[in-house]
Amino acid sequence: MIKKLIQSKRFSLSIFFFVVAIFCFSLTIFRQYRTQENMYIFLNWNLFLAFIPWGISSLLIIYPKMQKKILLIFIFPLWLLFFPNTVYILTDIIHLRHTHYGLFWYDLFLVLTFALTGLLLGLISLLDVEKMLLKYFNAKFTTLIIVAIIFISSFGVYLGRFLRWNSWDIINQPFTLLYDIAHNIIFPFKHTKTWMVTILLGILLNIIFWTIKFIRYESKNDFTSSN
Repeated sequence: MIKKLIQSKRFSLSIFFFVVAIFCFSLTIFRQYRTQENMYIFLNWNLFLAFIPWGISSLLIIYPKMQKKILLIFIFPLWLLFFPNTVYILTDIIHLRHTHYGLFWYDLFLVLTFALTGLLLGLISLLDVEKMLLKYFNAKFTTLIIVAIIFISSFGVYLGRFLRWNSWDIINQPFTLLYDIAHNIIFPFKHTKTWMVTILLGILLNIIFWTIKFIRYESKNDFTSSN
């Protein structure tokens, strides 16, 4: 099992992201050392949460036997629960309003490095899920599911950023969380900010995801035609 993990292509990518995570961590430690402030240390926890859906989908890709329907029924909701964390770090750019002017560009680089890393983890994980869904559904229906996942995740980001809910609150405070979700859905005109953020962020993420898909498709075609 371990041998198969090491020999997989995903292992090399895992090492790469591990190194990137260490680099991200070092950015926050250096800032803390120079300023004696813990302002951006929390980003390391957010990045850790972003690794969870990526880790789940990676295991399913490395070990295809885990992709049985009965297992996916339980694993997919867990993956979906944590997937918004890969996007959430993008919204941490809001903390730049509290930064000192002399540190603005360093802090901008720091936050964007974390955000880009989390987003890449999420996009790769989403591509993994798409690959698995294509085993059970046709391409058109799979596309609809992927688009829906992105918008659902955007709604999840809103819940986290503005209503301050966390992924584990589905266990800690399930009824209060479900009430907030239901209220936003049942009374959409009372929550215009909710749907503005959800729709705009969902559109942005769809643009990014499908751009990457088209680039991969074109690159694959160019390689095939050259041979």
